[in-house]
Amino acid sequence: MSQIQLTPAQRKEHRSQAHHLNPVVMVGGDGLTAAVKKEADAALNAHGLIKIRVFVDDRAAREAMFQTLADELGAAPIQHIGKLLVLWRPLPEKEKIVDESRMPGPRDIKVLKYSKQAGQRPEVKTLRVLGNQRLTAGGQVKRAKPKQVSIKKRSQT
Repeated sequence: MSQIQLTPAQRKEHRSQAHHLNPVVMVGGDGLTAAVKKEADAALNAHGLIKIRVFVDDRAAREAMFQTLADELGAAPIQHIGKLLVLWRPLPEKEKIVDESRMPGPRDIKVLKYSKQAGQRPEVKTLRVLGNQRLTAGGQVKRAKPKQVSIKKRSQT
């Protein structure tokens, strides 16, 4: 895989986003092993932007690791500062599984109805409320109101 090329402005934005991140992958004395590459790939798939800490004192070796990781993982090298490396790769699109037959389940709600006469026990009623319904303060079941959409969002679609 070849690495992603970014403009300086894009690289600057990713650097600012990575500032507050903690390293998620650590490279020890063994260097770039298959396990390290696998973990870096998994972290890029999960987060997109990651920091890698390298525990090697040789700057040239760290630079070589940086380029190797960027090339093999298909990521963009963002920053190499000290023993920290920052890599970015766009997050993969996740497939949404939509089951058309799935409906929200009904809920059984207990409602207490108090008597107007003092000293009597309240009447307990169990109401079944479906997914598109709501329960009012008076204990009545009503259809849910449609979600409000702002004027800006309505004009965009």
